[in-house]
Amino acid sequence: MQISSRFTIAVHILVCIEGFKKENKVTSEFLASSVGVNPVVIRRVLQQLKKAEIVTVKRGSGGADLAKDPREITLLDVYNAVESVEEGQLFHFHEEPNPLCPVGRNIHRIMDGHIFAAQQALEAQLRAVTIEEVMQDAHKYINEV
Repeated sequence: MQISSRFTIAVHILVCIEGFKKENKVTSEFLASSVGVNPVVIRRVLQQLKKAEIVTVKRGSGGADLAKDPREITLLDVYNAVESVEEGQLFHFHEEPNPLCPVGRNIHRIMDGHIFAAQQALEAQLRAVTIEEVMQDAHKYINEV
């Protein structure tokens, strides 16, 4: 199980938007050069963030901006905006466990509670961190150079 790179790309985008907005027009091309992906990938993620009302995007080369204060955007908000995971479905079970096997027949009952707890822990951790806090971490590392 692995969360797609859309999540880390989205966080990277938000940090760049907030960090560079005073010096540069933050366009998909600008973001793509920082993230190291094609601008089309950036535009797709920006559209997901826009739909979740996390960013605003001006058409053409108008650039992007945060739609909310960075203290109001949690990593869980970003995760929910860009990852297509249904409620309670972070982990995916194999499709057809053998109903004749005692383990296969009971695997959901065996694992569901543990999986639910793991997903709740992940969501709680993501909910506890804001983009503002990520920005503070970014400033520490950026200023090291």
